[in-house]
Amino acid sequence: MVSHLQQTLSVSIAQRSDAGVKPQNEDCLGAHVPESYQLTSKGIVAVIADGVSAAEAGKEAAETCVQGFISDYYSTPDSWSVKQSAQRVLTALNRWLYGRGQHYLDNQKGYVTTLSTLILKSRSAYIFHVGDSRIYRLRNGDFEQITHDHVTRISDEKTYLARAMGIDLMLDIDFQQLELEAGDLFISTTDGIHDWVDPKHFKTIVAEATDLDLLCEQLVNAGREAESNDNLSCQAVRIDSLGQENDEEVFRRLSQLSFPPELSSGMCIDGFRIISQLHASQRSQLYLVKEEVTGKQFAMKTPSANFIDDPAYIERFVMEEWIGQRIESPYVAKVIACEHRTFLYVLMEYIEGPTLEQVLEERGHLEVKQSVALIEQLSKGLRAFHRKETLHQDLRPANIVLQGEKPVIIDFGSVYVAGVDEIISPFSRDIPLGTLDYSAPEYRLNRTRGENSDQFSLAVILYEILTGKLPFGDDYHKAQAVNEFSRLKYVPAYIHNPHVPLWMDGSIRKALSFTADLRYESMSEFIYDLTHPNVKFIKADLRPLIEKNPLLLWKGISGLLLITQLLTLFFLFK
Repeated sequence: MVSHLQQTLSVSIAQRSDAGVKPQNEDCLGAHVPESYQLTSKGIVAVIADGVSAAEAGKEAAETCVQGFISDYYSTPDSWSVKQSAQRVLTALNRWLYGRGQHYLDNQKGYVTTLSTLILKSRSAYIFHVGDSRIYRLRNGDFEQITHDHVTRISDEKTYLARAMGIDLMLDIDFQQLELEAGDLFISTTDGIHDWVDPKHFKTIVAEATDLDLLCEQLVNAGREAESNDNLSCQAVRIDSLGQENDEEVFRRLSQLSFPPELSSGMCIDGFRIISQLHASQRSQLYLVKEEVTGKQFAMKTPSANFIDDPAYIERFVMEEWIGQRIESPYVAKVIACEHRTFLYVLMEYIEGPTLEQVLEERGHLEVKQSVALIEQLSKGLRAFHRKETLHQDLRPANIVLQGEKPVIIDFGSVYVAGVDEIISPFSRDIPLGTLDYSAPEYRLNRTRGENSDQFSLAVILYEILTGKLPFGDDYHKAQAVNEFSRLKYVPAYIHNPHVPLWMDGSIRKALSFTADLRYESMSEFIYDLTHPNVKFIKADLRPLIEKNPLLLWKGISGLLLITQLLTLFFLFK
């Protein structure tokens, strides 16, 4: 069923720490539940640390790690992933502790501590762990230890810590990412509890607990009753409700879905009744469907069975939905979020109307005023992509539906998002995406792509709807090297359509520059020059004829040569 609910991650937290039989408490723990946007962008943090007594500065090391991590993690850029942010902070903390330990080396004063960090964001738990403190999870009665103790056993009674914060310049820390479920209970403890309390008794206390504060108190008391000779600390975090899925989670979940079977009218899939097939190609199928509960109509895009074993294709198809949900514009088709689906498909709003390609096949070309109006609206749709650091990469008439006089971009199959390959995409794509007749040269020349790459495609479309032809002829899509592009000649739009003003053709020519730096710096500049005569393009009429119309020039020269030859023959024979 289509869902528009915005969910918020909600947790309950309790913690308790006691020195036990020791004169001072060298354990430290802390948690932070942020408000507003940081709850979504950074999540909830719970940290527990056990300062190593033999290091003599264990207490200070533990406090530095807990306080420093919570403070510094929330100061990292929002654009960083959880893993990137946490690892940067932990590395910096480790280097500081190690440096301090080296400074006091003569006094045998080391800054060493264990550290177990739990970050809860959206519907995932991120665990960073080093040392022998522990994190457990209770889920539906199943109690398990999530972390692994970094200790080396010398004998039955003697062990030593193999890895910890501050023990080495290079930090080797365990990382895990787990999916959350509502009701999950995470328990973090130091060795003063879990090394002394019988595992069965430990599990019973956790499984029977209803009050988290009482649970922490019971675990501390159980450690004392077991005659623990260490500090006693524990932390309990319960997931009360899950948050909205983030980008990585959506991508991972969708990637695990199966391809739908071959569909036909009347069939039902996940509550959507197939009405008819709208389009089919080698790469995908598009159906008109109706949600049976609400009666609303949608367009459903399904992957082609030809690519069922192609992970790069599946990744691209999954990203199409993920990307579409990030874009908000009346000139871009809305992608609809679906819950509880059993198959892989993309659900979009159904936009009734012909594609721009179909209109051009029927009419040849459009009037100048209508053409500019369409391009101006399409530029607004492209700017919605660009505001999300996203390039469309496959803008062409077949991917534009005309809803009355309003153009709507309907396809995201070739979209590129800055940084997404480094975050969630495991596959590299060596071939250029998009359609060659409309894509900028930099895709084939392996040069840097940018927003003005989409500008090039938009200019090609404008040229086509003004003239019914392509600006560089039929040879453009064959060009692959710089010298092949250099041999191509731009044919001014007014040659094919005399109603196109000279200054408008000048702006189109600029946007179609093969060198990206020679195009407009922004889409708005391009649109402005399309609607306001630019004097420098009007003056372009003073260019030599060989630049304005080389064909006409050579025809003229050939005519003059013919006349000269005829006159020469006339006088010779006379």
